[in-house]
Amino acid sequence: MDPINPYATSSVAEAPPETRTDFIRKTYGHLALAVGVFILLETFMLQAGLGDVALQLLGRSHFSWLLVLGAFAIVGWLASRLASSSSSIGTQYAGLAIYTLAEALIFLPIMAIAIHMTGSALILGQAAVITGMMVLGLTTIAFTTRKDFTMLGGILKIGMFVALGLIVASILFGFSLGLWFSVAMVVIASGAILYDTSRIIYHYQPGQHVAASLQLFASVALLFWYVLRILMAFSGRD
Repeated sequence: MDPINPYATSSVAEAPPETRTDFIRKTYGHLALAVGVFILLETFMLQAGLGDVALQLLGRSHFSWLLVLGAFAIVGWLASRLASSSSSIGTQYAGLAIYTLAEALIFLPIMAIAIHMTGSALILGQAAVITGMMVLGLTTIAFTTRKDFTMLGGILKIGMFVALGLIVASILFGFSLGLWFSVAMVVIASGAILYDTSRIIYHYQPGQHVAASLQLFASVALLFWYVLRILMAFSGRD
């Protein structure tokens, strides 16, 4: 046991109320920071015309998205390891910063496509509002019901592996996954938010707020991606 932090080996659920409150406040504060930086990065890159540059680069090869997804998976794994590091707070922040930048880059092409399809960035705001309302509702459910949704972990893992397989197959063989796949992914992302929120309430250790915020940010970003895809489908030009 760490003499400086006597709860270093205990979960947040076993810590005193003030420690739990401080952990939750820091986690959601860092989530808000990551979302804010993400928005600023996307705004800057889109206004600078980098969205069109990204689309041109991806259009050069049929397998470009596979390379992007592979690179994102590696960077995401590295960022998660850094954010979970117990060596220094600076290393944890580096992990969160790297992951936020990676999310901004991978979202750039789809945001550019959405703007071209609809003729304005309004669809991005609509997707953001819907995502925010869903996250608020799911968070409220997790905190008010007091149920431990980490039981969903196994189901979510299987669902994500199946989804990844379908995404890779669609890229390799050139078929569209369609609207219902996006709906299914919204369900999976919603389950992931419930899962991550329960981990924040019951399973993380005090001091792991940066890692907790990164994992929750990843689930929120996944939800936003597929909410945006659904809105794009309903725009009538997908």
